[in-house]
Amino acid sequence: MSTTRRDKNAWQWAMMIMTPEWIDRDMVETARRTVTSKKDAPALLDRVRWEHLSEGLAVQALHVASYDDEGSVLKTMHEEYIPDNDLVMTGKHHEIYLGDPRRTAPEKLRTLLRQPVVRT
Repeated sequence: MSTTRRDKNAWQWAMMIMTPEWIDRDMVETARRTVTSKKDAPALLDRVRWEHLSEGLAVQALHVASYDDEGSVLKTMHEEYIPDNDLVMTGKHHEIYLGDPRRTAPEKLRTLLRQPVVRT
């Protein structure tokens, strides 16, 4: 599916949190089990997992505006810049949010848009 489509109901996504190198899968599972045993455990806790992201070469753009306005930047990245530079998309598109949307005006939100690529 194209990342330029703004139908968020059709997206398959994951939220990731960077962890220190000393955190491993067993530590995450132990924490998940501990929280699951609590009285008011979050309903989606069973979907928490430890995953390593190693993307290699990537195309990146800084987007400063509302999340909903990313489409044109992604279209340029995916349909112009990447093919024009003899690159091919590989891996999962991902975004790194550099602000807090609860305290930042939408037009000032900063997002790193990243697409792993390989050279052709």
